[in-house]
Amino acid sequence: MPTFTFVSDFGAARVSKPAVTAFKFGDGYEKRQSFGINQNLKSWSLEFRNRSDTEANNIEAFLDARAGVESFDWTEPFGTGYKYVCREWSRTVEMFNNNTIQATFDEVAEP
Repeated sequence: MPTFTFVSDFGAARVSKPAVTAFKFGDGYEKRQSFGINQNLKSWSLEFRNRSDTEANNIEAFLDARAGVESFDWTEPFGTGYKYVCREWSRTVEMFNNNTIQATFDEVAEP
């Protein structure tokens, strides 16, 4: 299993959106139920600012090689490692040899 070893900048944002099914009944009554055994997977918005061309190329090469399909190991800022996929990222060239990469890592449930 490939491992993403680059360290993101501070300001990483974790999003939680539990999978919930809601059944609405008359008089405003609602019954909610979690859906599935892995119903609260996380998503991270990450930035890699002020990266050299070489490091930015290496980050992009890692993400390109997986193409949003193959999962990889990544240790989140809290020090816990999980499996993720990156389906979207962008690169901004700030100036000569200075790049910013923004990426979204989505946690996946697989063996």
